[in-house]
Formats: sequence, C-alpha cells, structure tokens
Amino acid sequence: MKQAPIYALDFDGVICDSAVETAITGWKAATFVWPDMANTVPDQSHIESFRLLRPSLETGYEAIILMRLLQQGEPVESIQANISSFIKELGADSSLLKKIFGGTRDQWIHYARDEWITMNPLFEGVDEKLQKLSGKNWYIVTTKQERFVEQILQANQVDLPVDIYGLDRKMGKQDILLELIEKHGAHTIRLIEDRLPTLLGVLENKQLSAVELQLVDWGYNTEQDRTDARTKGIKVIGLSEFLL
Repeated sequence: MKQAPIYALDFDGVICDSAVETAITGWKAATFVWPDMANTVPDQSHIESFRLLRPSLETGYEAIILMRLLQQGEPVESIQANISSFIKELGADSSLLKKIFGGTRDQWIHYARDEWITMNPLFEGVDEKLQKLSGKNWYIVTTKQERFVEQILQANQVDLPVDIYGLDRKMGKQDILLELIEKHGAHTIRLIEDRLPTLLGVLENKQLSAVELQLVDWGYNTEQDRTDARTKGIKVIGLSEFLL
C-alpha cells in the first residue's frame, strides 16, 4: 500500500492571505526607520500597489523597503525591475529590519489582536483541509516567524502541525526538506509553494530529486511564473484540487 505523502506547506500565499497585513506592518515598521514617515498611514493605493509587488517579496521584512519605496512615489514597474538593488541598498542591515518588523507585529497583536487576525484570513476551505490532515503528516515551512503562524492557526481553530519551520530556525527551505527526508524516508515529501524561485532551487538540488513540487495558482505568483513552472515540469494546482 502506498504511503501517504508528507506535506511541507508554505504559509503566506498557500494557507494564509496575509498581503494586506504584511503591507500595513511594513509601513508601520518603516516609520521607525525613516522619521519622515512618522504619524503617516498607507492609503488604499499603497495597499493595492503592494499586492502587485507581493510576488517579488521573499521574506516579510522586505515589506518595510517596498512600502518605503511606494511612500516615496516609486512606480510599481520600477520596483519590480530593480527590486534586488533596492533591497540591497535600503536593507543592508537585514537583521535590524527583521527585528523591527517582528516587533511591530508583536505590538499590533498585543494591542489589537482581533484586528490583526482579521487581516490574516485563511484561504477559503483551507482550515477544513488542515483539520483533515493527520497531525503526523504535515509541516509548515515558511520564512514567517513561528509565533505568528501559531497565532493565526490557533485563532482559526486549526490544530498545529507536527512542527513549524519558520524564520527563527535560520534554516533554508532546502535544508528543511533534507531534514524531513531523513525523518520520513519511506514517505514522499510534497512541497506546496506559491514562490516559483523556491521550487526552482529545489528542482536544481539533486539531493531533493524525490520531493514532489507543486505551485499554487491562488498564491503570490504571476501567470508567467505558472507558465514557467509548467515548462520546468512543476505541477500547478488550483485551490479546489488542494482541498480534495
């Protein structure tokens, strides 16, 4: 009998639609970095522009930089074309920005937890899917800090997975997958992601050739990403297929 797969699930863009919350947290955190932003709030156009940029974001703290650029009037197209340069220039002290970003979220949760949870809705039907999964066969593999994942899952009455591999572990996703392979040698590891670059990195790692790769079409990626994924032999799935 074929063993059930072990799910390695990304969080933002697969389980949780956190784009609005990430944008607002990024803006709030930016006010501590650039004093001229003090006592300002993002308007709806900033939020909408950030959602367009969200597929370019790899780790949450980068939202600080994106929101700063939008506040300064940098066009979305310019940010998309030069994002690596902008992050290198404005995010040189990434450790400090990560600390500010996490601390800003902590403050928001402390003073307005219900509001923060509301800003982090799960994609429709995902809570039921996670409840159906055995507690022994799914993990969260994310660049989000673990305490925030726990808060969101618990608020949605979802039992926590076997483990949450988050930013605090300081492990790359490929290293995490190698660890999961070692733990579950008889099972197939199925990585479900919304970022194509992450999947391409795994695809190029010969040690991870047995990992099943799936790109979700409801997450933070583009039509071009989905076309490129199919070209590379990576399966693209819709939400209805994931929920089966």
